[in-house]
Amino acid sequence: MRAAGVNPSDAKLLSGVFGRGRTPVRPGGEVSGVVTAVGEDAVGPLGGLRVGDEVVAFRVSGGWSEELTAKASSVLPKPAGLGWEAAAGLLLTGTTAVHLLEATRVAAGETVLVHGASGAVGTLLVQLAVARGARVLGTASGRGAPVVRRFGGEPLDYGPGLEQRVRDAAPDGVDVALDTAGTDEALDVSVAVVADRSRIATIAGFDHAERLGGVLRLGGGAGADPGTALRDSARAPLVEAAGRGGLEVVLGPSFPLVEAAAALELVASGRAGGKVVLIP
Repeated sequence: MRAAGVNPSDAKLLSGVFGRGRTPVRPGGEVSGVVTAVGEDAVGPLGGLRVGDEVVAFRVSGGWSEELTAKASSVLPKPAGLGWEAAAGLLLTGTTAVHLLEATRVAAGETVLVHGASGAVGTLLVQLAVARGARVLGTASGRGAPVVRRFGGEPLDYGPGLEQRVRDAAPDGVDVALDTAGTDEALDVSVAVVADRSRIATIAGFDHAERLGGVLRLGGGAGADPGTALRDSARAPLVEAAGRGGLEVVLGPSFPLVEAAAALELVASGRAGGKVVLIP
């Protein structure tokens, strides 16, 4: 193992939010590393696997470790142009971003509001939406605004007055709103500025989305659409795009494996400034 991603879902797994199943609980669903052994007839989504292959694996269990046994179907070749840390941090956030865009039918010429646009999922959302030809308004802190701007988005400060700032920036209206922040403000502003609630989606504010009604809830958790087939089909294109430099994983701090608790705490704070990874 060379690197492993740290995600809010790991904290939920460890806290029992997903249910209290068998122990031990094994966090770590996305990793990068080198193949050290291969089972008979092991074939990944893009072909056979060999000892020594540099790979990225997603939808695995127990990635916070020095070694990991993974199903071949979860393993993809890592392009030479993609670093270990970026590779380990790409697929959960990347497939989540693709799911958000597909579920809300984002198309060229539309205006998209992204909440949490400078975060790990948000930065990929901005890049992918801009690549589709959409105009992106992205909420962020003052510190995160340059990142949103660098990827072609138009940063907006979150906080009091956000709805008016959105209306001033998009007087002709907003077509789609995508929430990665999970705040009541994000969803309240979204339903105020987007006419069709089926084009508003959240990956974090499930309780408030249920109260509002009509808002899509995507990802893990009761009542949410996991989008498993769609996310699986997005893996190879995301890895290819990142490998050729067409998609950038914005990295936050890296932590040694023994400091996993500190890494989780930073991710939970929402102030990581990018994807957090563990280094064995």
